[in-house]
Amino acid sequence: MTEISKVLRSDCPINYSLQVFGDSWSLLIIRDILFAGKKTFGEFLASDEGIARNILTSRLAHLTENGVIVKGPHPTDMRKDLYSLSEKGLELIPILLELSAWGARNEPKTAANYAWVRDMQMDQEALIAHIRQSVTEGNSIFGESNEDRI
Repeated sequence: MTEISKVLRSDCPINYSLQVFGDSWSLLIIRDILFAGKKTFGEFLASDEGIARNILTSRLAHLTENGVIVKGPHPTDMRKDLYSLSEKGLELIPILLELSAWGARNEPKTAANYAWVRDMQMDQEALIAHIRQSVTEGNSIFGESNEDRI
């Protein structure tokens, strides 16, 4: 697959962004890395949304080729790869927070963590810095429980 910047449909920055992560699966993979600490193919595959193996393979390759995520070897199991966010991927933190807040405001049935939505509205920069530091250190903000979702 060719890096997306070489086959842009237009020179619009919104178009570029949508070509890189505009499908629903890419943002969910990024969400899982950021907020659930998922790092392996199997962990992404086990997400609630039920992504198909072939789609997951394609999305991981696409995000890697476009520099949003980094693929590296698993330290104890050479059959597995570990995925993490690149600097380019970390720049998506504010976008995912805004998407989460928008979803929480517009659909009360979501499992949004309203304390985090409130914190983001009060001091978004501090929350972004906290998430960035945690993810950069290899940790996650939330676990797998629904009550922790953002």
